[in-house]
Order: sequence, then C-alpha cells, then structure tokens
Amino acid sequence: MEHLLQKAETLTEALPWIKRTWGRTVVLKYGGAAMTDPVLREHVASDIVLMKLVGVNPVIVHGGGPSITSYMERLGMPVEFLDGLRVTTSEAMEVVKMVLVGKVNKDLVTAINAHGRLAVGIAGDDANLIKARPISDRLGRVGEVTSIDTTVVRKLVGDGFIPVIASVAIGEDGESCNINADLVAGEIAAALDADKVIFLTDVDGLYRDFDDKDSLISALSLEQVEEMIAYDRLASGMIPKVGACAHALRGGVRRAHILNGTVPHSLLLEIYTDGGVGTMITRGGESLGLPDDGIYTAYEGEVTL
Repeated sequence: MEHLLQKAETLTEALPWIKRTWGRTVVLKYGGAAMTDPVLREHVASDIVLMKLVGVNPVIVHGGGPSITSYMERLGMPVEFLDGLRVTTSEAMEVVKMVLVGKVNKDLVTAINAHGRLAVGIAGDDANLIKARPISDRLGRVGEVTSIDTTVVRKLVGDGFIPVIASVAIGEDGESCNINADLVAGEIAAALDADKVIFLTDVDGLYRDFDDKDSLISALSLEQVEEMIAYDRLASGMIPKVGACAHALRGGVRRAHILNGTVPHSLLLEIYTDGGVGTMITRGGESLGLPDDGIYTAYEGEVTL
C-alpha cells in the first residue's frame, strides 16, 4: 500500500505542472546517447508521447553526428572537422542527408509511432522550413540559418501531430545544407514562440567545476549566460547549446533547459516534478554569484555536425 501511495503522490505532484504546460509548445533537441542507444531512445519516445497525451505540443529537432561519421567511414569517405564543424563537401552532404533524413529521423518517428499515429518526420528543407547560407568555402555545405518558416510545423501541430525535424536546410543556391542541430532548435523555438526549449545531452548540465559533481548549476539567468559567452567561460562542446539557449530566450522563449538524456525519464522529471533536473536558464532571476574566471561546462567535447 505504501508503494501505491508514493505513486499517487508523484501523480499529484505532477498535476500543477500539467496544468501549467497544457497547450504550450516545447521544442526538444534530441541528441547524445539517447539517439544511439535503443533503450534510451525508447525512454525518450515514451516521454514525448506522455507529454503529448497530457497536453504539451512537442516539436523535436535532431542532428546525428556520430551516425554520419560511421556511415562516411564505412563508405571510405574522409572525415574532417574544422573548428569543431564537419567539413561537408557536396558528396558528404549526400551522406549527411541520407543519414539524418532517411535513418535517424525515421528511427525516432518509428519509436514514437509505436504508441500510436503521432509523429511525422520532416527535414528543414521541406516547405522551405529552414533557409541557410554557407559559413565558408572551407566548410563546404555547412550553413548558418538565415530564416525560419514555421508554416508546415504549425500545420502539423494544429492537426495533432508531433513534428520530428532533421537539421538539414535549403541553401540560397537551392541545394541542401548541413546545419548544427543545437542552433536549429534555438531558432525554431524562437520562431514558434515556444514555452520551453530543452537540449538532451550526455551530461547533467552546466558545472562550476566539472570535476566536482556537486557543483552543478541548477539555474541561471540569460544575463549570466551572455556573460559566460562574452568572457569565453564555456568549453567548446557547450558553446552551441548555450548559445542556442540564449538566442531562444532573446526571441521570447520563457525557459531553456540542458538535461542528461542518459538518465531515464529526465524529461518528465524536469517538466513535471518540483525539484527538476539539469540546468535551467530563464530571462530573469537573481544572480548566483558567479566568480570572475573559470570555465562553466559539462564536458570538453568538440561540436560535431
């Protein structure tokens, strides 16, 4: 009986959060081990379905760096990075699109649709959802976002579906571009005026000292995050995520979250419990007394597209 009462208390705790998020849009950037581990992928898919069934409008954005690298190596193609970005020739872009749109996207759509007729997979170049221009000649087909047209996304959400968006854009020359999925998630969240944008990664969030697991920063303001960016206090792996959080908040999104996707049901814990998990960034808030130096990061990895 005590075990059953604990379950009832958990449901009761979730009630006010369900009421607050009912009818609101949440953009989820899906990545890390949760993308490549089948068990974690099922956990994430079930969490997304539950969110949908209790009134949230989830919009999913994903990349697929490790899978792209794996397929390129299997095809004997060179894998090269410049400043953490994948050098994407026209030939490599074909593989990028094949993997992101034809494999990663469909795997997640299939996992969600195991629970019903819910998810629709699209790419950023469908209906000109994401337009981009090349960053540099050296990077090839790697682009930066120039505009977002959310017409197709809003149509899918309005019809009761969960859009699952692969981070491929249409270039100014009419050809596809490879775009960092973190940045795409921030852009789409701002364009949709989403309530939240959530980044699933392989770590618990931002730390004052990564070697000290008790130093997780649970909450930050936009002003503090912008200070971190301005004073180069982030290791390279977190720069696009934190930058995307800041962009989304400046665009009107209420809250941004960085969560550990390797923790089962971290999405539900963050959205529907009082304590929450990970690092939350808001447009306001009291100062946390950040010191004048040091690197605030959860990992030292490079950014990969």
